[in-house]
Amino acid sequence: MSFGICKLSLVPMRENPSDKSEMVNQILFGEIYEILRTDIKFSLVKLNHDGYEGWICNKQVTNIEEQEYINLKNEISSVTTDIIDIVDGDEKFPILMGSILPSLKSNHCFINNQAYEFSGNYTQGFSDIKMVTKNAYSFLNAPYLWGGRTVFGIDCSGFTQLIYRMNGIKIYRDAKDQIKNGRFIDNFSDAKAGDLAFFVNENGLVTHVGIMLSNSKIIHSSGKVRIDSIDENGIYDTKKGTYTHKFKKLKRIIEN
Repeated sequence: MSFGICKLSLVPMRENPSDKSEMVNQILFGEIYEILRTDIKFSLVKLNHDGYEGWICNKQVTNIEEQEYINLKNEISSVTTDIIDIVDGDEKFPILMGSILPSLKSNHCFINNQAYEFSGNYTQGFSDIKMVTKNAYSFLNAPYLWGGRTVFGIDCSGFTQLIYRMNGIKIYRDAKDQIKNGRFIDNFSDAKAGDLAFFVNENGLVTHVGIMLSNSKIIHSSGKVRIDSIDENGIYDTKKGTYTHKFKKLKRIIEN
């Protein structure tokens, strides 16, 4: 087995090995992965942080040695918190909020023993409700993008996953899996800021997720990252005068 790291601001991950295939996810700078299979133009990879699998273009693969992969897998992640930054080494790279700074030391991160200077802001996690909501607000009005994970385009579960990453907590990538994280909150009136709220389609399948700001407001990505009203029935769009998402469950990720 071989291993890789994202050495670009982002790399699109596709459902099938084709440029025309649907983008299902994005790999951000500094994220590491296992390379499960390599074809002529694409490689099937498995992300370390959430086990998500998909195809990426071979031109965008940067290989690392197994020992470097193991070291990065075991270290506490340093996560960028500015909308956009630059890392500067043998080449310059723009990096986006939520990226990983591998082996960060003395304002330098390292890939394949090459140092890249970094002068922006980062965190190794707060696990604090106030920081969850603060980070969430920083994405307001970011456009919705299926498979997206950045302020320039993000889907509902990419949004929730990235916000919790910035607070040192790993959760699954997709809404249908994120509902497995945390503990259930039985009474809607007990909802607190930072809780995850899940919603279902007409077939009862979990298809949407957002972050509670209180027991009556939610921030979520739907068309854009937005704040809407919510009650036991679901998300209510006051401008449209209708419910847009049917409520299913609440999960608490941070207990404080």
